[in-house]
Amino acid sequence: MSLLSNVAFKAAPKKSALKAATALPVLFLLSSMAQAAAFEANSLEADLSQAEDEIIITASPLEQQADDTLVGVSVLTGEDLARRLSGTLGETLKYQPGLSSTQFGAGASRPIIRGQGGDRIRVLDNGIGSIDASAASPDHAVSVEPAMATRIEVVRGSGLLRYGSSGSGGVVNVIDARLPDQMPEGGIDGAVRLGSGSVDSSYEAAGGVSFGIGEGTEGIVLHLSGSQREAEDYDIPGFAEVDFVRAEEPDEEHARDTLENSFAESQSVAGGISFIGERGFIALSLKNTQSLYGIPSGHGHEEEEGEEHDEEEEAHEDEEEETISIDLKQDRFDIKAGLTLDGFFEALNFYGGIADYEHVELEGDEIGTTFTNEGGEARVELIQTKRDNWQAAYGIQYRQRDFSAIGEEAFVPPTSTEQFGLYTFHEWENDDLHLEGALRFEETQHDVSTSGEEASFSAFSASVGADFHLAENTRLGGTIFQTTRAPTTEELFSNGPHLATSQFELGDATLSEERARGGELVFRHDVERGYLTLNLFYTDYEDYIFERETGAEEDELPVFQFTAADAVFQGLEAEAEIMLGAVGTFDVKANGVLDLVNAELSNGDNLPRIPPLSALVGITADNTVFSLTAELDYAAEQDDLSPIETPTDSYLLTNFHASYKVPTFEGLSANISLLNAFDEEARQHTSFLKDEVPLPGRNVKLSLSFAF
Repeated sequence: MSLLSNVAFKAAPKKSALKAATALPVLFLLSSMAQAAAFEANSLEADLSQAEDEIIITASPLEQQADDTLVGVSVLTGEDLARRLSGTLGETLKYQPGLSSTQFGAGASRPIIRGQGGDRIRVLDNGIGSIDASAASPDHAVSVEPAMATRIEVVRGSGLLRYGSSGSGGVVNVIDARLPDQMPEGGIDGAVRLGSGSVDSSYEAAGGVSFGIGEGTEGIVLHLSGSQREAEDYDIPGFAEVDFVRAEEPDEEHARDTLENSFAESQSVAGGISFIGERGFIALSLKNTQSLYGIPSGHGHEEEEGEEHDEEEEAHEDEEEETISIDLKQDRFDIKAGLTLDGFFEALNFYGGIADYEHVELEGDEIGTTFTNEGGEARVELIQTKRDNWQAAYGIQYRQRDFSAIGEEAFVPPTSTEQFGLYTFHEWENDDLHLEGALRFEETQHDVSTSGEEASFSAFSASVGADFHLAENTRLGGTIFQTTRAPTTEELFSNGPHLATSQFELGDATLSEERARGGELVFRHDVERGYLTLNLFYTDYEDYIFERETGAEEDELPVFQFTAADAVFQGLEAEAEIMLGAVGTFDVKANGVLDLVNAELSNGDNLPRIPPLSALVGITADNTVFSLTAELDYAAEQDDLSPIETPTDSYLLTNFHASYKVPTFEGLSANISLLNAFDEEARQHTSFLKDEVPLPGRNVKLSLSFAF
């Protein structure tokens, strides 16, 4: 216990000592799991196949397993993915170590990694950016549909140079089957999933199939997939607004039991073709994604209507507020190719994608603002043949986008952005020692089409890391890095009302590059009966870009100015699992995840919407047919607040999951989950709408899956 306890107090700043103390029971559980695993490794044979056994391609162009990476990684696949699958990417991933979400209702939720969001987190669709407007505002949905994912990779931390400065806080890569690079076994494979939920009367259907035409490992693969989901307004336990908000308007009728305007609908369809030969492949895919969802507590532009009264009464205006919804569409074309080489380089890989994205913000039935994003991205990588203990990769990346907002909430002018990057990765291994190094240089150019303003930035980033086998089953690794991020067009040129966040936003065209220096320490202990993983991180930002309230008011909204100041992010993630024993035919194991992050400016102020200490602890009993899980989802009170925030109460939610694999029908399984079993009120501090939009109440989710 002493190792983890000491780490918790050292990682937490003084003002977070209470939170660190709160973490002790969970840390004790995690530590106990690891110690039990170490002392009982020779008893009870168990299948502990973990996501860490999967190959990670997100962090490095060199194929790595998760246990070999020097930063925090998570892979969500198989039963774990089916259990966590939600209507949005953020809600699907928020139970992973170090992750939270923006939670802007049922239709828009983007991942937050270690307190970082927006442009500092890159969301990828099969290795290429999502090419949407989700980083510009939390009410903008991610265009990547998790329903068709076969695998989601998350890499936490700043040591990522493959995808550019926009991945300075982490990367999420959603991988599906529409770009196959090998022939399906037996000539055909696919999957179908049907699901429903009680809290929002939702239903969903998703499926995909790949056909192989040819013999052996060469031929043509045809792919077709699609998904559809519809959900009504979701139920909540009690009032939508917190007590102090309701107290400010005691004579008003306040919504309760159901969160108004929280409906969400989405559908996607994709087709692809792959040509697979002896020395390589090329895969092409077209995808269409559409979504329509409401913004709960959405603020419409006010319309004034004069009302006639008796002559003795004075005329007055009645202000009415329309509900807000967003209608999103994206057409996308992707290409992926690989070629096996001989000589100094062993492989040439290409990834590319172009997309036409549009979303319309509707105020009632009227169009308020239209956002468009036409863009593309391409990346070419050469993989060097391994020589002795050294392997390397070299890459070129190009990104381009034309972004515009037209209408009453056009807070960002039309801009064109180009980015060009060069990078290289190197690995060296010798017995128990593993070394890594990476460099990246990129140029970013922003042009405002309406005013002719320009801004260009040069960014140099580097990372160095190593890990060492302390014992056969124990590894200690670390990374130090310096990354540079160019400001976005929103940070530079915003000038207008942003009603989703109830702010009038002003950019600053004089902003310079944002620089981060820091490190991460990784400890892994993995034995037959369980594992323990601990990540400690520290990042010191120079000219960290954020929004600061100015005290002024414009269009009846408080003015927030993008500005830069030094800041520090630090924290830890701990994850553990231990086999407890056997009960009848069931193997019983316990697992736990703990997250802690703190973020402060150099003047001592806290940054806004930083997730509180959180923990997820569960017990699972499974055999070859059944899997039963009970878990507790805890978030501490968040009272380390920025000047613009209100505190958020703690919550403890209880979830149950069960799955059944049909023994007589291979590939067929049924799942049932009872989420928030005791219908507790919970609010997510990372959400702009936390005081008006609670998390859903009790929810029974059913799904039926068939893989072939």
